[in-house]
Amino acid sequence: MSDAKSLRVAYGEALVELGAQDDRVVVLDADLAHATMTSLFEAKFPDRFYNFGLAEANMMCAAAGFAHSGLLPFASTFALFGTGRAYEQIRNSIAYVNANVKFGLSHSGLSVGEDGGSHQSIEDIALMRVVPNMTIFVPCDPIETRKAVFAAAKIEGPVYIRVARPVVETITTPQTPFVPGKIVRLRDGTDVCILATGLMVKEALKAADLLASEGIRAAVADVHTLKPFDAEFVLEAARTCGRILTVEEHSVIGGLGSASAEVLAGASAAKFRRMGIGDKFGFSGKPADLFESFGLTAGDIARECKALLD
Repeated sequence: MSDAKSLRVAYGEALVELGAQDDRVVVLDADLAHATMTSLFEAKFPDRFYNFGLAEANMMCAAAGFAHSGLLPFASTFALFGTGRAYEQIRNSIAYVNANVKFGLSHSGLSVGEDGGSHQSIEDIALMRVVPNMTIFVPCDPIETRKAVFAAAKIEGPVYIRVARPVVETITTPQTPFVPGKIVRLRDGTDVCILATGLMVKEALKAADLLASEGIRAAVADVHTLKPFDAEFVLEAARTCGRILTVEEHSVIGGLGSASAEVLAGASAAKFRRMGIGDKFGFSGKPADLFESFGLTAGDIARECKALLD
């Protein structure tokens, strides 16, 4: 296991690495470079960095222009502002024409913590999932964040990379597969399959350890791509395990749980439960306390798995 690192730092470092290999890469930010860590790219390639100030909609339109000019733009700000404030520009100026723009949007989900419910984007995946032509990556650790950046650069069309704020331990390796649209099985099991995404992957692995101590074999899968969604994996997991639990740091409406339910409905008789944030906003608090308040800890996941077994 490598050193722990914030996913936003891993994102900024990956941009620098990609920028050194491809001079088409330009980075745009909305006056938050030291928070999104695009400041690392700015320091290395100042002539390819553009600060648009608090004008996210303008930034997205400019990103579309860069893409139409043959450049490879990565637009960054907080997830709430990028997917929310600039939604119409992403839809019409970028996705509608399949412009080759990448969005590295940080400070996603409850893990923004003390910034509170006004800044905790718990609906961003739902907003981006419904947009045609959009690819969505939700990496679980620093290694996967780097892979997401490089994979996004190879995809023709808009890509949303959901970047978390906290420091995260590495749970995958450079050899762990990262194929867009393909779920990765991290642990085998036949009693229940936990489909987890982003920061919840680590909690799911810890939950599997708790369950193993009780003789329950839980499979754990890393859903790093929310769109396109790996329906084949989910149906196979339902067939082999008979029980599916989804876990996400996002609203249960429109995210991983919804995507899985859409696949299973009418196609599988497997037992199914969703874990995430209910139809409510977050509130200020330390990330660990928020995960506990919203029932997103390893212990909570283990209990839900046992409820499925009952």
